[in-house]
Amino acid sequence: MGRIGISCLFPASWHFSISPVSCPRILNTNVRQIIVISILAAAVSLLYFSVVIIRNKYGRLSKDKKFQRYLARVTDIEATDTNNPSVNYGIVVDCGSSGSRVFVYCWPQHNGNPRDLLDIRQMRDKNRKPVVMKIKPGISEFATSPEKVSDYISPLLNFAAEHVPRVKHKETPLYILCTAGMRVLPKSQQKAILEDLLADIPVHFDFLFSDSHAEVISGKQEGVYAWIGINFVLGRFEHIEEDDEAVVEVSLPGNENSEAIIRKRTAGILDMGGVSTQIAYEVPETVSFASSQQEEVAKNLLAEFNLGCDAHQTEHVYRVYVATFLGFGGNAARQRYEDRLFASVLQKGRVLGKQTGLTADAPYLDPCLPLDIKDEIQQNGQTVYLRGTGDFDLCRESLQPLMNKTNETQTSLNGVYQPPIHFHNSEFYGFSEFYYCTEDVLRMGGDYNAAKFTKAAKDYCATKWSILRDRFDRGLYASHADLHRLKYQCFKSAWMFEVFHRGFSFPVHYRSLKTALQVYDKEVQWTLGAILYRTRFLPLRDIQQEAFRASHSNWRGVSFVYNHYLFSGCFLVVLLSILLYVLRLRRFHQRTLRGVSAATLWMEEGLPAQKGTGTL
Repeated sequence: MGRIGISCLFPASWHFSISPVSCPRILNTNVRQIIVISILAAAVSLLYFSVVIIRNKYGRLSKDKKFQRYLARVTDIEATDTNNPSVNYGIVVDCGSSGSRVFVYCWPQHNGNPRDLLDIRQMRDKNRKPVVMKIKPGISEFATSPEKVSDYISPLLNFAAEHVPRVKHKETPLYILCTAGMRVLPKSQQKAILEDLLADIPVHFDFLFSDSHAEVISGKQEGVYAWIGINFVLGRFEHIEEDDEAVVEVSLPGNENSEAIIRKRTAGILDMGGVSTQIAYEVPETVSFASSQQEEVAKNLLAEFNLGCDAHQTEHVYRVYVATFLGFGGNAARQRYEDRLFASVLQKGRVLGKQTGLTADAPYLDPCLPLDIKDEIQQNGQTVYLRGTGDFDLCRESLQPLMNKTNETQTSLNGVYQPPIHFHNSEFYGFSEFYYCTEDVLRMGGDYNAAKFTKAAKDYCATKWSILRDRFDRGLYASHADLHRLKYQCFKSAWMFEVFHRGFSFPVHYRSLKTALQVYDKEVQWTLGAILYRTRFLPLRDIQQEAFRASHSNWRGVSFVYNHYLFSGCFLVVLLSILLYVLRLRRFHQRTLRGVSAATLWMEEGLPAQKGTGTL
């Protein structure tokens, strides 16, 4: 019969064979050999599964870390650990028209990857409240007495100094950024106020505060900072991790012939306040202009900046369009509407002899006020009487002349240039009046739907004022909605609709607008974007100081894992080799003893000793 021989690189005595007509002769091996083989098999299996598991784990390491950072921004409600020496701090003072606020931010040590931004978040005190303080009046009130500005702002800086650990003061940057109130002052008064701050603050505080840290920022800068802050909180500056994430193809200026960059799609922002309306969004493609004049205007509206820590890298270069429209806020628009209406009523009274609107018995019928509400406009000692008709469509029509649209291509409100928006691949967030108009009364905040919004607005406008008052008294509207909101809700709804669809040319079927007051339950200030932008080069300093560790950080992490398991594997192999060698020596020793015992037995019986033993 045939015989199959099986052997491997084990001791010769481990050889065995399998006969087709008999059971495997592996049973001839002793128990120790079987145990050793089992241990070896178990060790190899353990090593294999360990490598597979650790590979899967570290293959997801980058993603897990990004998710943890993203989750931290969403649910960051814990008090800042001021005892942690690796935490850094930054201070931004927002000097607005009505008051000044200080914001304290913090961030952990940079991870060393030049592609990542600092993970900046708002500092929270021991009670888990954001470290923010506000004082009044606005800094512009000291235009005629600039020597008092330092004393005015000291309470804010003392407040920040109490929260930032003393040992961190000298490395904590302080930025004092002034907005609308200071912009209207003459340059000489602006300079006097800033010089007083630059001279006195370093004397009393140890913060990192240079000449460039105190300035009056433009509306364009403020818009860019707001855009940066919103998109940072939304995680739009992170790298693409999932296949289903919305992306955009970006062509950078000067690199039109090179390959386009594919990165996460950023969100645009719409903010309608009481006085002005602002729009900001990324322009991913190179734009063309209808005329040289339009190109010149566009230069003042397009901001190009690099958020990355390395100016030579283009991955974080963004081109953002920012336009601010004074007089297009909700309250300012109502004032313009009333001024126009007042002038029209008086003119018709003088020229045509009509008394409509000039007496309470013959009020002007205002389609932008709720049905049957009575109102008055008083200017220069004269009064125009109004009564609401609650006609939403007619109100929209009457507001269209206030858009100041032109027939030029690529223009928006006031005929201002606006680069094309790829509506099919875009997302916008609407703040302030965009949220109040949809949520306070209509209770439709969140995802915007033009058809549903129009229907709700029409129904509201056409409801009698007495019924609206009754609903208000019963608390059926948002807690912060007041009678002023109820009175002008019809007008502001029509104004918001017209600005969005006619002014900015968003189609009525556009479904990617989200109206919001906060992002992830946080009120995102432009100051967050300001400190992100102004500290963007800080990671490069740390990376240069630890260049070798940064450049090999990924390699070191992976090599540590695999070297660890390689060492374990080698250790097991050596251990098993020693064990096998000891067993072989012991077997050899036993065979030698058996040979000696057999020879002695033959000698005692008087028989010649055997030549040797063999396998049967």
